[in-house]
Amino acid sequence: MQPVTTVHYLALSVALLLIGTVGVLTRRNIVIILMSIELILNAVNINLIAFSHQLQNVNGQIFAIFVITDAVAEAAVGLGILIALFRNKETVLADEVNLLKW
Repeated sequence: MQPVTTVHYLALSVALLLIGTVGVLTRRNIVIILMSIELILNAVNINLIAFSHQLQNVNGQIFAIFVITDAVAEAAVGLGILIALFRNKETVLADEVNLLKW
């Protein structure tokens, strides 16, 4: 049985990045778009931790904690905006949001 190497983590990260990017670019539902952004951030975290482990340096792991904190704040603010949007427009589709138009 082969040990898990950095290449395996990079392959997982690329898969998560592709799934997240496709989700952001093709979906219309804002909840799914926010979840896809979270997948992209998790792909970044996997890269940071994999290279941190390979280089025997803790800086990548510390930076990953900051990325996780940023993702939590983004999710909280995004869901708050989404709830306010749903109360006003009664939709969560990104195509039907035109609040900034005159």
